[in-house]
Amino acid sequence: MKRIGIISDTHGVFDNALKQFLEPVDEIWHAGDIGSLELADRIAAFKPLRAVYGNIDAEPTRREFPAFRHLDCEGASVIMTHIGGYAGRFEQRVAEQIALRKPDIFVSGHTHILKIFRDKTFGILCINPGAAGRKGIHPTRTAVRLTIDNGRVANVEVGEWPR
Repeated sequence: MKRIGIISDTHGVFDNALKQFLEPVDEIWHAGDIGSLELADRIAAFKPLRAVYGNIDAEPTRREFPAFRHLDCEGASVIMTHIGGYAGRFEQRVAEQIALRKPDIFVSGHTHILKIFRDKTFGILCINPGAAGRKGIHPTRTAVRLTIDNGRVANVEVGEWPR
C-alpha cells in the first residue's frame, strides 16, 4: 500500500499548507508547471518525487523530467503528462499512449481545474489535481492525495486553500 500526493501547476509555490497536506504521503507526483528545478529539488527533499515538466518549465527542468511518464505503483499502471485533455478530447499522443499501454490511472494538469472522473471509453481513472500554486485564474488552490493498494485506488482526498 502506498499513499500518493498529486499536485500540478505549483508555479514555484511549495508552502506550509501543501507540506501539511502532503505530510502523510509516501511520494508526490507532480503533473507539470513546477516552476523551477530548485523547487523540484525542495519537493524531492521533502518526499520522493515523480514529475513531468509543463509548458512553463524552463530548460533545466525539461532536462531533468520527461514530458510523458509511465509508471507502476502498487499494481496500478499510471500515465502522467502535463497537457492531456479530457475524455473524448484527449490530446492525440495521450489517446495513443492510453490505447497502447492501457493504464489504470491517467494524471494530467495544465487546466488549473480539479477534476477526478472515470473515463468510460478506456475505463481509466482520470485525475487532474487542479493548481497548487497562486498563478492563474483559479480561485482555490487544490491538491489530491490517495491510496493505491493492490492496483486499487482508495481514500481519495482533496486539499483546498485560498489563492
